[in-house]
Amino acid sequence: MGSFTLGPGVSPEKNLSRFLQEIKKFPMLSAEEELALAISWRDKEDLEASHRLVTSHLRLVVKIAMGYKGYGLPLGELISEGNVGMLQAVKRFDPDRGFRFSTYAMWWIRAAMQEYILRSWSLVKIGTTAAQKKLFFNLRKHKNRIQALEEGDLLPEHVTTIAKRLKVYEVEVVNMNRRMSGPDHSLNAPVREEGEGEWQDWLIDENVNQEDSLSKSQELSRRHELLVNAMEGLSERESHIFSARRLEDSPLTLDNLSQHYGISRERVRQIEVKAFEKVQKSVKNAALNQRYAS
Repeated sequence: MGSFTLGPGVSPEKNLSRFLQEIKKFPMLSAEEELALAISWRDKEDLEASHRLVTSHLRLVVKIAMGYKGYGLPLGELISEGNVGMLQAVKRFDPDRGFRFSTYAMWWIRAAMQEYILRSWSLVKIGTTAAQKKLFFNLRKHKNRIQALEEGDLLPEHVTTIAKRLKVYEVEVVNMNRRMSGPDHSLNAPVREEGEGEWQDWLIDENVNQEDSLSKSQELSRRHELLVNAMEGLSERESHIFSARRLEDSPLTLDNLSQHYGISRERVRQIEVKAFEKVQKSVKNAALNQRYAS
């Protein structure tokens, strides 16, 4: 399963509006249908089953891509990158572990989009450390939460608030905000005042280091596998609360979950923390075991 198509000329890059219309035709799958298709693909390599899994989740890819519109990249290309991530998710999904495919796939979709954005934004040298990447992908969200919508430098109190929430230095918040708010912010901006060519036209690197690309892909796969394996140690309730609070694009509130389970908000919070600690411990132990094994 290398790729998929919706028909001649129907792709998010070439004709986004038609692509968005076409994907509405694919019905959402019930849990039972999804399980049967996943098993059919895993056991028989049934291409029709994999195609149905992919097409029924194309709207999920679009939803996630919409969350990254603010980075100045073409929506069609974000969707295309997310589709690649979903294909990887279909290949690696294990239906016996009890998770819905969408919960597993969104990690691959989001990771593929973020890798694309990071490659593209290398023009403004956003940095490569884990903390810088976290800051890059969360700064906009936290600015919106505190209504720091003005252009230019953030107010000192806003800088302090964001730095505390993201656990980074204040100077890192200031520098990242300047990079993301400066003239290089839009990759669709013209390179020259005459308007000949856009910055995004210069993004293609003809000398891609294939070893680096493979290494990154393998590391991403390893991390996802560690998380999925770690979540096997959770009870059904722990798994649901952990996923709903920590993994979803729009996390459920403590109130939502307390009403769902008929327990207090504090009890939900305790279960969430306990589940997180279990997952964290399991991932660390597995990572150490892999390191010693190698």
